[in-house]
Amino acid sequence: MSVVRGAAVEGAWSLPAPMEPTAAADGPQVSEVDSFRRQVDDLLSKTDVLEKRVNEVVGFYNNKKHSSGGRKAGGRYAANGARDSHGNGMPDLMRQFAGIIRQITSHEWAQPFLQPVDVVGLQLDDYHQIITKPMDFSTIRNKMEGKESTTYNSVREIYSDVRLVFTNAMKYNAVGHPVHIMAKFLLERFEEKWLHLLPKVENEEREHEEPNDAPTKNISPEAAIAKLAEDTGNELNEINKQLEELQKMVVQRCRKMTTDEKRKLGAGLCQLSPEDLNKALELVAQDNPSFQTTAEEVDLDMDAQSETTLWRLKFFVREALEQQANENTKRKNDMYNALAKTDSKRIKR
Repeated sequence: MSVVRGAAVEGAWSLPAPMEPTAAADGPQVSEVDSFRRQVDDLLSKTDVLEKRVNEVVGFYNNKKHSSGGRKAGGRYAANGARDSHGNGMPDLMRQFAGIIRQITSHEWAQPFLQPVDVVGLQLDDYHQIITKPMDFSTIRNKMEGKESTTYNSVREIYSDVRLVFTNAMKYNAVGHPVHIMAKFLLERFEEKWLHLLPKVENEEREHEEPNDAPTKNISPEAAIAKLAEDTGNELNEINKQLEELQKMVVQRCRKMTTDEKRKLGAGLCQLSPEDLNKALELVAQDNPSFQTTAEEVDLDMDAQSETTLWRLKFFVREALEQQANENTKRKNDMYNALAKTDSKRIKR
């Protein structure tokens, strides 16, 4: 058979393709599919939050580009790293951060996150299997006040726990669930407030790392945003890796492809556009480094391909052919409409 192309599943934000169910594995598979769905929902929620950060970074540089020389872009990122009158910069940050927490927890949607999840009362038997590190605002408050066995050493540690409260809720509750919606909303508001405080956090951390007699160096808004952009990029790369691993896990659990399905897959490959065909070849080459995609003629032995490659090809070919059919239908409709307008003009004459 002939060529194949690289799949849409290989994009930077690709999601794992759906599994082909088998009649013999209905019980365990439903649970496994639900687990995959939870993981995908969790990654999607994380990307939503990261998208907000990306927009903040882009907005900062756009404002900077259009602002006048000495003016702070948008006035949103004041690089004020000054310590309080007693030299207690970090405690001052703690107080400011406590104020942010009070604003978040006073929102009407914060109620489900104020106390630990009542796993027994709500009969959430799988909660601790999915959530490995539970967190809530009463625990955060006790740690800040020294009432827990462990306490916080920095504002960033509190920041991580606050995020954990909401990401746990989004991970356990599916997209569309009221608790997921509330958690996502409050997390976005919290991230916005954190961005305002971040430059000062960077300044205080820098000062604590330097010797007492070292000159004070304030972090500029540009430096704080550059650090935010770098951290966001690293998190995006990590999410992309998780998506790729999840995709492989899903495809590996698909059943073995039948001979008839392989024949239909080969026929589908022959119907692809040249561009899609090249992408399919690239997809095959990913699991077969020795496979030559640049030759003028390529023979593709379906029986020699792994089940992972075959199923990825099937999902890709199906999507590509559906897209081609939609485009062909649109072109036909456009052509019919153009002919109809031409006939209408002739009749009027």
